[in-house]
Amino acid sequence: MRGRELPGILGAARAAFRAMSEVREGPVVTLDGPAGSGKSTTAREVAGRLGFRHLDSGAFYRALTFGLLEAGIGADRWQALTAADLDGVGVRVDPTADGFRILLGERALRDELRSPLVTAYVSRLAGLGPVRQWLLGTQRAAGRRGRLVADGRDMGTVVFPDAEVKVFLTADLRERARRRLMEQGTPAPSPADVDREAERIASRDKDDSERALSPLRRPEGALELDTTRLTFEQQVEAILRCVHGLGDGAGRG
Repeated sequence: MRGRELPGILGAARAAFRAMSEVREGPVVTLDGPAGSGKSTTAREVAGRLGFRHLDSGAFYRALTFGLLEAGIGADRWQALTAADLDGVGVRVDPTADGFRILLGERALRDELRSPLVTAYVSRLAGLGPVRQWLLGTQRAAGRRGRLVADGRDMGTVVFPDAEVKVFLTADLRERARRRLMEQGTPAPSPADVDREAERIASRDKDDSERALSPLRRPEGALELDTTRLTFEQQVEAILRCVHGLGDGAGRG
C-alpha cells in the first residue's frame, strides 16, 4: 500500500495531516469520563475559548457505527471486521478551523450521530480491537501539532498519554441521565424518564469500564472534576485555569 492513499477515514485523515509538523505548537488537553458527564459540550467550549481545535472522539465511533448500519452490516458481523471493511464504509474526516467535519461519502453527519439506534450500538463497536486500532492513528495525527482539546473515554490513557493537561469528568448517575435527556431535546425530563435513562447509562458505564481494550479509567495525573453541582461555566473555568497554568503560549482566553 506504500505510496497509495487508503480510502475512508484513515486515508483521508493521513492526507489531511501529512504536512503537519511533529513539533507541537501548543498543548493537548484531554477530557475523559463516562457517558453523560458533559465531555463534549465542555470540550467544545474550552477549545473555542482557547482558539484550539476540538476533537470529539465519540463522534468518530458513532460515524463508523452509523456507516456500518447504513451499509447493512449488522452488529452480528462486527467481530469479523477487517481494516479493508472499515475503509470501505466511506467515513472520512476533514479538519476545519475549529475542529473536524465527519462525512459519509459526501454527506455531512450531524444529528445522525446521536440517534437512539447509533447510541444503542456504538459501545459494542468501540470495544473491538481492530476498530480502536484503525482509529488510533487518525486521532493521534489530529493532535500532532497540539492546540487541541480531545474528549472521549481513553484520550488521556491511550490516545494522548503525554497530553499536557488531563481531566476526568464525573457526575452523579441521575444528573448525567437528566443532562443526556436534555441534550436529546427533553427540556424537563420526568423522574420516570430519568430512571430509564439512568439504567441505560449504567449499562454503558459497565460495558466501558469492563471491556478488555482501553477500559474507561481515570488517566494518571488527571484532575478529577465532579460536575454534579457545578454550573457549566464553573467547570469550563476550572479546566481553563489548568491550561493557563502551563504558562504563556497555552492559548488565548
